[in-house]
Amino acid sequence: MERAVASRDRAERSLAKRLARREPDALRELYELHGRATFGFLVRALGERAAAEDVQQQVFLEAWQRGERYDPERGGLLTWLLQIARSRAIDQLRRRVPEPRDPASTVALADRADESTVDELLEHWRMAGELALLPTEESELLRRRFYFGQSQTEIAAATGLPLGTVKSRMVSGLRRLREALEVEA
Repeated sequence: MERAVASRDRAERSLAKRLARREPDALRELYELHGRATFGFLVRALGERAAAEDVQQQVFLEAWQRGERYDPERGGLLTWLLQIARSRAIDQLRRRVPEPRDPASTVALADRADESTVDELLEHWRMAGELALLPTEESELLRRRFYFGQSQTEIAAATGLPLGTVKSRMVSGLRRLREALEVEA
């Protein structure tokens, strides 16, 4: 368990170093690892696929340009990318605000609404990215519990697994998730 987290951490640090050296394969690997998560976040945050595609390009361009500034002590690569995506999404949303009659109050309202919504999405996608790294038999059960609100008994009935298996897999998945998040913190 700890070896898997340590191995992932080493691989991520290696990728970050290659990105800082601007190795083209590093950007490609970064995109393969986290492109789906950042794009999913952007589609949800922006509500438009075309806008999300444009912002996705900005995110990975910025990651390429600022690769040497990534600090693994502050969080994983996915967290770093999602923070960049959050900033670019907020920028995009602010550009959409029509010319207000009272600029100060409208911008304040837009800032408050956009950032809180985007922050919620950011946390959701960050957790989705972490869940994707767990074994499927654990991550699927945790998704059912936390995203769909199913009880362990309901999960057992829906999946056909014994209740004891559901409970043990959820405990194992939560332990792995906690370890991954502790490493990131």
